[in-house]
Amino acid sequence: MAAAVEIMPGCHYWPGWLDRAGQEALADELREVLAAAPLFTPRMPRTGTPFSVRISSCGPLGWVSDVTGYRYQPTHPETGEAWPPMPAVLTRAWAELASTPLAPEACLINWYAPGARMGLHQDRDEEEFSAPVLSLSLGDTALFRIGGTARKDPTRSLRLASGDALLLSGPARLAFHGIDRIYPGTSTLLKQPGRINLTLRRVHPAGPSEIRP
Repeated sequence: MAAAVEIMPGCHYWPGWLDRAGQEALADELREVLAAAPLFTPRMPRTGTPFSVRISSCGPLGWVSDVTGYRYQPTHPETGEAWPPMPAVLTRAWAELASTPLAPEACLINWYAPGARMGLHQDRDEEEFSAPVLSLSLGDTALFRIGGTARKDPTRSLRLASGDALLLSGPARLAFHGIDRIYPGTSTLLKQPGRINLTLRRVHPAGPSEIRP
């Protein structure tokens, strides 16, 4: 495994954490996940403005955004079915990189078509901020931007390629971050241009069975 690069305190980057064979295997598993939990278009609270990114989830919980607000829930908002289980490589990534005894409860699946982007935002819909957010990239390279815990803090940019892993922990757990653009044609992994971003999160504080004596 490649050594981690510390982008800023608490933000760690592993270039090429998942090799090509591992990426192909994960992409195949995700096709099955998305057949059971199809991508949908989230909408902004209050205004109902659609995101440019389409999303789904796997694991016990999934993230949803609509006119009523942001939230985690155990079922797909359109099918009403439970989210599919996480592929084993995702839980392995969490075990190797996240440095927490808490298990992940949600893995968001974000699909970025070539023109999609994600504005600067904080991941703060969870109840547990001591656990990190872990991201894996598949497909075309994206221009990732991260700042501080205030929206006006200076930012820096990093290109995330297929197979890269990124962790937001500690002082970077609530850092503002986003995706400024996708670079079509930079990967041959997926069947069409675009990028899949997988983000693993812990939503709730530790339950009784997870508290170690």
